[in-house]
Amino acid sequence: MKKTAVVLLNLGGPDSLEGVKGFLFNLFNDKAIINLPNPFRWLIAKIISSTRSGKTKNIYSNIGGGSPLLELTKLQAKALEKSLMTVQKKVEFKVFVSMRYWHPFSWEVVEEIKIFGADEVLLLPLYPQFSTTTTKSSIDDFKKNLKNVPIKAVCCYYDDSFFIEAHLEKIKSLYQKVKNKDKKIRILFSAHGLPKSVIEKGDPYQWQIEKTVEAIMKKLSVEYVVCYQSKVGPMKWLEPNTESEIQRAAEEGFAVIIVPIAFVSEHSETLYELDIQYKELADKIGLKGYYRTEALGVDELFIESLTKTTLKLSNLRAGSKDVVISSGLKRACPKQFCECINRYKESLDVK
Repeated sequence: MKKTAVVLLNLGGPDSLEGVKGFLFNLFNDKAIINLPNPFRWLIAKIISSTRSGKTKNIYSNIGGGSPLLELTKLQAKALEKSLMTVQKKVEFKVFVSMRYWHPFSWEVVEEIKIFGADEVLLLPLYPQFSTTTTKSSIDDFKKNLKNVPIKAVCCYYDDSFFIEAHLEKIKSLYQKVKNKDKKIRILFSAHGLPKSVIEKGDPYQWQIEKTVEAIMKKLSVEYVVCYQSKVGPMKWLEPNTESEIQRAAEEGFAVIIVPIAFVSEHSETLYELDIQYKELADKIGLKGYYRTEALGVDELFIESLTKTTLKLSNLRAGSKDVVISSGLKRACPKQFCECINRYKESLDVK
């Protein structure tokens, strides 16, 4: 029986307060995050990880003393593996979890894959919308440690129908619960922000975020805004920011439903930034109502999305070269997004 290793790629997070400094160093020592040659990047990463560790420890102290991301991603891996083995019995699928900035690192997972004896390796980033700072960085890092084995990777699935439907169902469910209490509701689709300079270089992240939201809103008739959170440093970042949109909603008499549109698992940006930091702001300024949809996690529709995408990838006739392609099996981004790493302009053959 053919053995296929499916690797869920994610950001990672410190599993304890003692791991915070190391996690921050790994994050800021990534060239995709700070595009400087060494030793300058190394030095800046050392400085940032030292100066920010206290503040970051406080964040994780408020959500249980560490990031829940690894355990939640393992649950997604278990659900995906079960789904794959249910629908495809001619292939032995084993789903692994690889984190970019904390354990298990890619080199650790590669050793597990060797023991498994995989005939092929499929990379499935848990970033629905592609960015050089997340998806590309994770794929490149994994490829660096997986020698002499062609890989197939999905670069994005921002418009996959099951992914869209999963978000839509969560939004509709919450909206039905609160609409009688709060008559004026505005949905804030909150995504992790990026410096504008990254987008100006041809990164398609913002475009894909907007396309995800457009697909959802085709089936809803509610006022909405796309906004961005988690700004770090003095550079100009994508706007509007989530905090300012919460303030504007309060001024205009709206309640808000926050949708973490770029996050598929709960972690510090949802559990602390959205649930604690922004909730405190909402209470302070007298926002009529503050609600948030849960991250997709192991939602059945989302796992179906991952299952469908994985099977498409497995069935591609890829030959001996690496494949990086969207879930639609074609290049999804307009030509101006030169940082798109999809290597195929047209759809590929399926077995």
